[in-house]
Amino acid sequence: MKANVKNRQIYLNQIIPHIDKHVIKVLVGLRRSGKSFMMLSLIDYIRTKNPDVNIIYINKEHYEFDYIKNYHDLQSYFEDKYISGKKNFFFIDEIQEIENFEKCIRNIYSKNLADIFISGSNSEILSGELSSMLSGRYIEIRIHPLSYPEFIEFMNLSDTTESFYIYLRQGGMPGLLNFKSENHTSATDYLKGVISTVLLKDVISRYKIRNISFLENLVKYLSKNTGSLVSAKNISDFLKSQRINISPNIVINYLSNICSAYFVNKVSRIEITGRKIFEIGEKYYFEDIGLRNALTGYNPADISKLLENVVYNHLAIAGYTIYVGKQRSKEIDFFAEKNGEIIYIQVCYLLSGQKVIEREFGNLLEIADNYKKIVLSIDETNFSNTWKGVEHKHVKDFCRDIVLV
Repeated sequence: MKANVKNRQIYLNQIIPHIDKHVIKVLVGLRRSGKSFMMLSLIDYIRTKNPDVNIIYINKEHYEFDYIKNYHDLQSYFEDKYISGKKNFFFIDEIQEIENFEKCIRNIYSKNLADIFISGSNSEILSGELSSMLSGRYIEIRIHPLSYPEFIEFMNLSDTTESFYIYLRQGGMPGLLNFKSENHTSATDYLKGVISTVLLKDVISRYKIRNISFLENLVKYLSKNTGSLVSAKNISDFLKSQRINISPNIVINYLSNICSAYFVNKVSRIEITGRKIFEIGEKYYFEDIGLRNALTGYNPADISKLLENVVYNHLAIAGYTIYVGKQRSKEIDFFAEKNGEIIYIQVCYLLSGQKVIEREFGNLLEIADNYKKIVLSIDETNFSNTWKGVEHKHVKDFCRDIVLV
């Protein structure tokens, strides 16, 4: 029960200040994105600070904990492992697999018997009764797949354009570390296995999905339309053209289920002037670009979609609230807000001519405020760092630096 690779310091820094405080630490995120590793890292950290603590650990993905099926089993296990007179830490990984777990957690928390850490692969982990009861008594930390800086650190790569292209192709699932010395096919097979596990355990089983074929086709549709405006009606109309009759309401439900498993992320549109959020038409980005590529196959022709998805992911890792911007008839790829500061971002493949330059920079220049505006591309030439006051950066450099913003 030991973390055996590099620490993910960005998340440790968020969690450590809350250790030994009467607040439940909730780690959420895509299955296999590193939540278990974070728990083991925290256990190592706690034991380093105080070797005499009592650690109670459950990982519901491990066979030996399969018998813990409900809150009665969970409470019994805790009572069996609890040591009076010591500081107890209770870690439960993938807690959504335990029926009515909140009843046990509420009991332990209310009696202050242990410092509680839980993780889950569903955004509804703290919905309903537990959320109401624990309002203001828990902190939620979203764990993402590896950022680009983490990827090159984990893989022992240099910060080069070649390394960035490997990241664009493979993504940042931590399990890829096990396939570093093997061929790309092995890594793709691993990613396909992750997709199957996520869809089966966190979507199909949890939401009792019946039309599995449609779910699989919907995920592929999203992968082919990454970064494009999507609506349930458009999908339903497309299916009807293929002689498949699926109502918009069913499409909405399935999209919601996929998002709840942190497999894809829904990004709403916002009117920049007036800050009105549109109710119809949004974009979907994959939580990990490697999973998206495993669905459709890596295609260099999709480079613009991949770049846009990766930029979204890094903004999310850095803690930004993200929208697709709309300025009159112009679209701004990302409107990102954090602590009252706003960044407007346009992402393109190459600034291949004056017309492209004027379009990408011009969209941002029409926004009449003084917040930071950035155009991102993968131009290797010495294009100016600014154009009429709008900043220009290489996507790789932005992804390398954004977590530090």
